[in-house]
Amino acid sequence: MIHSLRGKLIYTSQTYAVVECGGVGYQCMTTFATFNNLPPLNNEVTLYTYMNVREGAIDLFGFYSKSEHSCFKMLISVSGVGPKVAIAILSTLTPEGIAIAIASNDYKTLTKAPGVGAKMAQRIVLELKDKISNEALQSSISNVKAVVQTTENSNISEAMSALVVLGYTQSEAAVALSNCKQDSPVDILIKEALKKLAFPK
Repeated sequence: MIHSLRGKLIYTSQTYAVVECGGVGYQCMTTFATFNNLPPLNNEVTLYTYMNVREGAIDLFGFYSKSEHSCFKMLISVSGVGPKVAIAILSTLTPEGIAIAIASNDYKTLTKAPGVGAKMAQRIVLELKDKISNEALQSSISNVKAVVQTTENSNISEAMSALVVLGYTQSEAAVALSNCKQDSPVDILIKEALKKLAFPK
């Protein structure tokens, strides 16, 4: 099993990156978030990888962060969720956003990913809810819960309501607002949250 690759980035597309290690180019399928975090071509890059062996093919998946890598492996442990579906989910939501959706039984957020219907989303929530337990994830969940519990008169609450009106779920809005300054004006909060929702890292 190849755990990670460190080498020169020689090619990228929105769906995969090629890392040259020892004269060999390894093609890794990636998420949009990983694509957005890649350095310019011919620079050194490290990707955490997962190798999927199936009949007639060996696929390599690469991630810029350990959290994405861990979340990917967690998702494919769910019955019926293959690597391509897991990539689609991680291209739509951050690992923290996925964790919050699962922890709060918000399966509708998961259905925003291409190829994920309501039944599959409900199965993901059901099978993974008990696995959302590591410290980093719990810290993220606590931060978001604090946002959700903010008083109704707060700017954060107004910004969250505006994001929900725009079509985002409460958990998505809470994740996007969790690292914003709570005393910022509502319009600034909304702009910052929309940037995070449009370009998740």
